[in-house]
Amino acid sequence: MSEEAQEKSTEVQHNQMQIRDAIYIGKKPLMAYVTSTLIQLANQPTVTIKARGLSIGRAVDVSQIILKRMENAGYAIGDVKIGSETVQSEEGRTRNVSTIEIEIKRT
Repeated sequence: MSEEAQEKSTEVQHNQMQIRDAIYIGKKPLMAYVTSTLIQLANQPTVTIKARGLSIGRAVDVSQIILKRMENAGYAIGDVKIGSETVQSEEGRTRNVSTIEIEIKRT
């Protein structure tokens, strides 16, 4: 395997690893996201909870449940990033949607 091909392979694996350590919050029951996050934390040192729009409150709830109910397990909040994305509606109008990323890590 050439050096260039090996670098691309490593880059693809790295990108796949980044994708797997994110939990996207939607409309499922709250505890489904808590369970999913805890499973990911068992395998990886950090997990990022991501949400946008009306799901932001649910993302905060997930992070707080993990911290409060798992006090002795040694989890902590890392970086918290807030921002906005421009989304185009079906009618063709553009609007801004708030986003949040909450990093949870093992200590």
